[in-house]
Amino acid sequence: MPPNERAEKQAAAQQAVDILHEIATILNCHLDRRTLSICISMIENGVNPEALANVVKELRKQGQEAQLETAAAAASTRRR
Repeated sequence: MPPNERAEKQAAAQQAVDILHEIATILNCHLDRRTLSICISMIENGVNPEALANVVKELRKQGQEAQLETAAAAASTRRR
């Protein structure tokens, strides 16, 4: 692939990520550009979008639970 064509494809991909990031921001998806790019790549490679969304939701839930547990443990340590 010629360098010029490669640069054009990269620019188009970057523009697509920028547009999708703006949409994600408007919809309060809480996805940064890197995470969004990874999700797009996974979908382009055949991952089911609904399944991916469910995984993201589950990981967020587990992350929030872990943060609460950590905060609770830190609070109980301070009380002692």
